[in-house]
Amino acid sequence: MRQIEFLLNEYGESHKNKTNIIIHAIAVPAIYFVTLGLLWSLPTPNFLDYFDLTWAHVLVIPVLYYYFKLSGPIGAAMTLLSIVSFFGIKLLEGLSIPVWQVCVALFVVMWILQFVGHHVEGKKPSFLKDIQFLLIGPAWWWGHWLKRLNINY
Repeated sequence: MRQIEFLLNEYGESHKNKTNIIIHAIAVPAIYFVTLGLLWSLPTPNFLDYFDLTWAHVLVIPVLYYYFKLSGPIGAAMTLLSIVSFFGIKLLEGLSIPVWQVCVALFVVMWILQFVGHHVEGKKPSFLKDIQFLLIGPAWWWGHWLKRLNINY
């Protein structure tokens, strides 16, 4: 069994309840988005400013590398989610509320939802067993979509 299959199956063990799955379908990509938004909001050194880069841009590179090592289709899907997230963050910059404040609020709400889903499921979140599962959540979310499109991951 490939590592991606093992990880997605392991993650799926605590995500079988329909309510928990629906909550995760919303919360997981939202948490990825707001995490990038929080990283985007951190002050950057001058050399990053020169290239108009943020910490989100810098840290997304090794994260995407991790996903591509697991699976090309998952890596491509996560690249798409990252690009959409960056566009969303740029839209948030146009609001009168700072990006970091919006992202903190959504981060808290989405994590509360996740824990509600796990309470309904009756199982602990996977990342309590292995921190790596914080990155597997979005891959698991994409795995459902890729299966529907008959794309093997």
